[in-house]
Amino acid sequence: MEQELRLSEFKALYQTLKTNTPWINHLLLGLLVWVETKLIDNRVQVELNESINEWEDVLPSPPDYVTPVYTEKPSETSTSLPEMRLTAPWYDETYGEK
Repeated sequence: MEQELRLSEFKALYQTLKTNTPWINHLLLGLLVWVETKLIDNRVQVELNESINEWEDVLPSPPDYVTPVYTEKPSETSTSLPEMRLTAPWYDETYGEK
């Protein structure tokens, strides 16, 4: 993989720090590519967090969801399959019975 600088500030910095020794130039380029990658990642992370926070301020808060109550009792019509129900916690069991 060819190491390459993407930002013009880092390209100019590399040109000013460049020496006549190839191995020093290679180490300098590697260091600048690493710092540049960390800088770009940090900028992206900050921008994403700011955008997400802006959207959280604009969007309404989600409703409070309640976990349903799972009940299971023997079925009157079938011996092998039980009757399974999911109901809201505030549902009154006696209200639906006749």
